[in-house]
Amino acid sequence: MKIITSQILNELTAKAQKSARQRMNLNYHDELSDTLQRLLNAMEPGTYVQPHKHENPDKRELFLILRGKAIAITFDDHGKIKDHITLDVNNNQGVEIPEHTWHTIIVLEKGTVLFEVKDGPYEAISDKNFASWAPKEGEPGCKAYMNKLLDEINIFDKEKGTFFL
Repeated sequence: MKIITSQILNELTAKAQKSARQRMNLNYHDELSDTLQRLLNAMEPGTYVQPHKHENPDKRELFLILRGKAIAITFDDHGKIKDHITLDVNNNQGVEIPEHTWHTIIVLEKGTVLFEVKDGPYEAISDKNFASWAPKEGEPGCKAYMNKLLDEINIFDKEKGTFFL
């Protein structure tokens, strides 16, 4: 059996917090060639997931939130937001992103952990098609782009009087 425990979530979160990318994953599939990819993804606010889609081969992706809060956003081919959903353990616990769909995740709370399931196999060279209309990971402007998206969907931290990032 492969078990998900609070200790595993805590250890993975600690690794994410120390990571330059502010995220860390733990695979539950045995091989990258597995036809069903399953992983924990611990993510911290400020981590940037460049909008992307999975095609060639086509892949669906399911996000289940285990802890924290995050926003899943989908886009049209020009980068306009099509839809979004706030994921948290008390309301919307999951979302499936269809194949051929541009999407990103923006993390809103420290200690957020998602369980991801997507079609395999994983091949680094073809796993993701990154959106040319969004900054690449590590480029200047990633934080500003995420805040722009949060502004467009009106995600506002009322206690702080600011957007989350």
